[in-house]
Amino acid sequence: MVGSESLEDAIRRVGSAVDLLRNSTARPHTFPVAPEFTNWRSEQQAWRRTCVLFDQSHHMTDVHFGGGDALKLLSDFGVNTFGNFGPGKAKQYVAVNADGSFIGDAIVFRLDDELYDVVGHPTVGNWLRYNAEAGGYDVTVDVDENSYDRPSGPPKLYRYELQGPTALPLLEKVTGAPLPGVRFFTMTEFAIAGRRVRALRHGMAGQPGFELFGPWAEGAEVLDAILDAGPDFGLVRAGSKAYSTANLESGWIPTVLPAIFGPELMEYREWLPAEAIGSLGGSLESPDITDYFVTPYDLGYGHVVRFDHDFLGRAALRRIAEHPRRKKVTLVWNPDDVAAAMRSLFEPGVPAKYIELPKARYAFFQVDTVTRAGTPVGMSLDMGYLATEQAVVSLATVDLAASEPGTEVTVLWGENPNSTKPAVERHRQVEIRATVAPVPYVREIRDSYRRS
Repeated sequence: MVGSESLEDAIRRVGSAVDLLRNSTARPHTFPVAPEFTNWRSEQQAWRRTCVLFDQSHHMTDVHFGGGDALKLLSDFGVNTFGNFGPGKAKQYVAVNADGSFIGDAIVFRLDDELYDVVGHPTVGNWLRYNAEAGGYDVTVDVDENSYDRPSGPPKLYRYELQGPTALPLLEKVTGAPLPGVRFFTMTEFAIAGRRVRALRHGMAGQPGFELFGPWAEGAEVLDAILDAGPDFGLVRAGSKAYSTANLESGWIPTVLPAIFGPELMEYREWLPAEAIGSLGGSLESPDITDYFVTPYDLGYGHVVRFDHDFLGRAALRRIAEHPRRKKVTLVWNPDDVAAAMRSLFEPGVPAKYIELPKARYAFFQVDTVTRAGTPVGMSLDMGYLATEQAVVSLATVDLAASEPGTEVTVLWGENPNSTKPAVERHRQVEIRATVAPVPYVREIRDSYRRS
């Protein structure tokens, strides 16, 4: 893969993967859309009360895999089953290394018999591209980078998401017809503004909705038709700030450090450009990069692991499944401790690490130590503020013994020593009490996912 410096060369230059990533200048977020259309608090509320429109056209990478070996490639490196994965379906795709440690996840759309679109952060797309080349798979590959990284021009596809209690009536208005009955993560087609629109039945914010996509050249017409009908349904456009927090309600952890740093994956790191990997931040401080690794079971993906096919990491996941170590939870941060950390900005001395609202993550891969009675019990991996709950929460993976709702834990917030990442200022570490809660945090979302 073309790049100015490979990841492996960069690690050798710096001396360790941890030092390289902790002091990386990579941006903590990739949301090249307007930060706010009104204000992020109202935009967060809209997906619960009426209807919200997210523009997802710019922040994700699309990698299309076609050809006779495309399904084999996905199956060989994915923990998911593909036995019932026909055209018009989509699923959350999960990849691991040979040890069963998590590499990444993405959404894979089966657009046609031999055409698949892998959508998300580039981690999984890059991993599959490398293995397609290294393994001699008979596939075609077409990459459309996100709008930060694309060399020039607009995306190939527009992608809009409509979510909320009034999303379905709004779509019936703009399509002029009753909506077809399709199941969760199944695709259908609409006609909007005279254009053919493909639609994925979705529920990212825990409310009814669809993800709409089609050729970029037709996107403006489709968007205008939705916006014209929107006032009657309370439609609110949401910017990148509100969008970045929707995962905190649904329970999806968007960026987890990929387990690609073992000696067996040196050739992959030599293929991968250094700029393709993000920054590492947070209070977990270990020189051993494997201390930052997790498994699919740690992240709540055990239900997607299927042993009905051979795939990389299958034997390891068999063993891990028998004795899972951790569980994904929501941590509700103590408001007094959060307020004290924020208040320290206005007091003499070195303040606590700035807690940015609504998304407080200051590295692409955020890993903060979680303790219970002074003993480390897990990692907090993504955090922010939900106006819908009036709370700062984080998504974490903790030891089973600390995973019961109501358990009191502590999040260590801030770095010691402070790294040189651009988003890190001089600060001191502080302890913030937190209470374990279910994931998804919002009951309505948990119930809707069970029904899907």
